Amino acid sequence: MPRATKIVATLGPACSEPAILKRMLAAGVDVVRLNFSHGKGADHLERARAVRVAARELGREVGILADLQGPKIRIGKFAEGKVELKPGQRFILDAECDQGDAARVGLDYKELVHDVGPGSVLLLDDGLIKLDVETVDGPRIITRVVLGGTLSNNKGINRMGGGLSAPALTAKDMDDVKTAAQLEADFIGVSFPKNKEDMYMARQLVRAAGGRGQLIAKIERAEAITALDEIIDASDGIMVARGDLAVEVGNAAVPGLQKRMIRSALEKNKVTITATQMMESMIHNPVPTRAEVSDVANAVLDGTDAVMLSAETAAGRYPVETVEIMAQICAEAEKTDASTLDRDFLDRTFTRIDQSVAMATLFTAFHLRAKAIAALTDSGSTALWMSRHDPGTPIFALTPKLETQRRMNLYRNVQPLFLEQSTDRDEVLRAAEDLLLTRGQVQRGDLVVLTIGEPMGKSGGTNTMKIVRVGDHRS
Repeated sequence: MPRATKIVATLGPACSEPAILKRMLAAGVDVVRLNFSHGKGADHLERARAVRVAARELGREVGILADLQGPKIRIGKFAEGKVELKPGQRFILDAECDQGDAARVGLDYKELVHDVGPGSVLLLDDGLIKLDVETVDGPRIITRVVLGGTLSNNKGINRMGGGLSAPALTAKDMDDVKTAAQLEADFIGVSFPKNKEDMYMARQLVRAAGGRGQLIAKIERAEAITALDEIIDASDGIMVARGDLAVEVGNAAVPGLQKRMIRSALEKNKVTITATQMMESMIHNPVPTRAEVSDVANAVLDGTDAVMLSAETAAGRYPVETVEIMAQICAEAEKTDASTLDRDFLDRTFTRIDQSVAMATLFTAFHLRAKAIAALTDSGSTALWMSRHDPGTPIFALTPKLETQRRMNLYRNVQPLFLEQSTDRDEVLRAAEDLLLTRGQVQRGDLVVLTIGEPMGKSGGTNTMKIVRVGDHRS
């Protein structure tokens, strides 16, 4: 069985060399992430070009995720670069301060003064610094340090429990959307959405820029949990972004929320990426901690489509090894994940013909113990529906569209392949069978369950399931 769970890896200085990038892709990267919080548009265009070249040299395709920065909710800079805060001391966040010191620091996010009041709790630098707000005086937020430590330039700010009013899409994001469209990003990550309206706006901006990428909502605000269902409905997928989310809702709440988010996305036929600190120690060490191994494995058992690497591949010392080890963990976890296909189908109603055919195919392949499922798909919808369940049979999605092939790289259980398709049904079915045979995915005599739509080439038109024995084209 091919590995079902996909790997997203962030690009950066550690993998900028073409040889390292190519080794990372060969090690198992399915989608690369371009982090728009760093670098300029030209940098991202060049990286995207390098990815396409490396993938082509390996004879495969990978998806590209353009991850927008979102609102910059950060403190300003210190005259000395950093200060030491002690518990109990007074500290001021001052929207009019240019150079900070041990008593105060400026704000990149000037609107913070309107979002907090006495009793608010502010968490800086991913929660390492905790401040209680005592009062707000014009442009100044007077706080008392609860958790102290070293605070350096431009660290992020969160409010415990959420409540920051910053819009999800900034002027920079709107420019970056144009770059994402230009590089033909397959996925657009929308940072800090609070509601479905944020996702609607993002989709309009992407389409207006000529982009065709699918939208991934990054769930990292407390407000997004309240509006989770509507955000999922307005998106093509979600990212369980555990960093900022943990700061706002508390670390202890995140594991349960992760399971809830993945389950909700699965039920709504949307994809999920689980992210943040999955293999964090491998930034510096050649092996992960046992806790990190368990974290990745549990995300796989939760049913996530993909697990994501951030600094581990962007800036770490072992980018290729990290991908290799993550792939091994995913494959091992999948071996212990028993199929629940029959149970999944209980009390389910399928109202679309193409969805019904997809589900019937899974059921048939599962009970016939077929060697493979081959879904001939134009838009990828059939493969997406199949990917929401695990029949214990490899699912090969065959498409004549390059953008569909790249997009399906994120779908769990699905191996996307490119296949030119004519309007002759029998010819296409033979070509599909021959492709799997040539690639060594099946052998003569194996049972394969195929799906196809008639008339050929019509998107969303899957209406036929056929069971064939490989090598017998007349079956």
